[in-house]
Amino acid sequence: MDETLTAFGRECLARDWEKPSRFIPAFEAAAELLGERVTVTDRQFRRWRRPSPPRPHPPSWRVLHAMFGTNPLDLGFPGPQPSGTEEAPPLPARGVGVDRRTFVTDSLAITAGLAVRAPDRGGVPETVGTAHLLELREGLRSLYNLDDAYGGGDVRSLAVRHLRRVSRVINTGSYPDSIGRQLQLLAGETAEQCAWLYYDADDQDTARRYWGEALTTATMLRDDGLEVLVLASLSMQASYEGRPRDGYDLARAAHQRAVTFGSPVLLSLIASREARALALMRDRSGARKRMADSMRMVDRTGRGRPAPEWAAFHGHAELDYAQGLLYAETGHHKAAVPFLRAALAHQNRTYGRNRALYRMTLALGLVRAGEVDEGATEAVGSLAHLEEVESGRVTRKVTEVRDLLTNVDAVSAREAAEELTEYTREKGVSR
Repeated sequence: MDETLTAFGRECLARDWEKPSRFIPAFEAAAELLGERVTVTDRQFRRWRRPSPPRPHPPSWRVLHAMFGTNPLDLGFPGPQPSGTEEAPPLPARGVGVDRRTFVTDSLAITAGLAVRAPDRGGVPETVGTAHLLELREGLRSLYNLDDAYGGGDVRSLAVRHLRRVSRVINTGSYPDSIGRQLQLLAGETAEQCAWLYYDADDQDTARRYWGEALTTATMLRDDGLEVLVLASLSMQASYEGRPRDGYDLARAAHQRAVTFGSPVLLSLIASREARALALMRDRSGARKRMADSMRMVDRTGRGRPAPEWAAFHGHAELDYAQGLLYAETGHHKAAVPFLRAALAHQNRTYGRNRALYRMTLALGLVRAGEVDEGATEAVGSLAHLEEVESGRVTRKVTEVRDLLTNVDAVSAREAAEELTEYTREKGVSR
C-alpha cells in the first residue's frame, strides 16, 4: 500500500472515490440531499488528499461527515471542528423531482452513517460519551421526520437497524451509569418508534412486539415519560383494531401517569384517544365530553409544561380530524365533512403521510354523505400525492374508498373506482 496514502485517501479508495471524476459527483449528490449549497473542485479534492490537508469550510465539513459516516477529524482534517458543525447534518429537504423511494433510501444511508460505532480496539470497547448519545438521538429524530413525510413503509427497516445499532453500543461500549441509563432510554424510545412505523405499515403483530419491548424498558427504568408514550400508542392501536374497551382502558392508564407532567398538549392528545375509544363503544355523550376536554386543553398551550417531542404533531388539525372521525363513526357523515376539510386545510405540509390519510378520509366522508361526485374527485386527486407515501393505513383507506365507490351507481363513482383499483393493483393489494 502507498505509504503516503492518508486516512481520507484510504476511505475514498474503499468507496471507489479515489478519482476526482468519482468523488465530485458523490460529494455534489450528498450536498444536494443535505440542502448544502457547496461544491468541490478537482483542485480542492487533491488538496484534501495531501498529508496536511486544509480544513474544509463548515458546509463541506457537514457533507463529508454525512458521506463517510464519521467526523472529518478522524479522516485527518485539522481541528478544531469548524463552528456550527457540532450537530449531525440535518434532515435534507425534499427537492423537486426526487423519487420518494430513492430519497428515503439515500436518507437512510446518511442517517445510518451518523450513528456511532463502538469498535473493539484491542479488546477494549470505545468509551461512549455525550457526543455519541447526541449522534444516536439525532438518528432517532431523523426517523421521526422521515416518517412524518413518507409514512412507515419505507422507514421501518431503518428504525430496526437503528435499534440494533443502539443495542450494539449498549452491549459493547464502555460508559458510566448515567450514560447507560440514557442509552437504555434511547433504546426504548427507538423500539417505540419501530412499533409506530410497523403500525403505520399495518403490520400490527410486529408493532405489538416492539411496543412490548418499549414498555418493558420503561418499566425497568421506571420512566413515566416513555410509559405514557407506549400506553397512549397501544390505546390508538386497540381502537384501530376494533378493541375500543382496551383502547379506553389504556388511554386512562396513560392519563393517570401523564397528569404529573403538567403538559396541556399531552393531556389533550390522550383525551382525544379516550374520545375515539368511547365513540367506537357507542358512548356518544362520553366521547363528546372528552373531545371537548381535548380541545379545551390544546388551547391552553403555553400555560403549562411543553409537550414531549413525539407529541409535536398534535394540534388543531389533529383534533379536527379526530372530531370528524367521531361524527363519522357514529353515522353523522354530513357533520363529519366540515371537520375533515378543516383538518386537511390546517395540516402542516411537512406531515405528508397525515395529509394523504386526511384527504382520503375526506373522500370517504363525502361519498357517505351523498356528495359522490366531489368524493370521487377528491379520491382521484389524492393519487398523485400518494406517490410520495408508503403507509399501510393509507392504502387500507384507499381500498375502503374504492369498495364504497364500486357499489355506487354513478359515472363518476365507476371511473374513480377504476383508477383506485389500478392504484391498489400496483400496490399489490387484493380486493
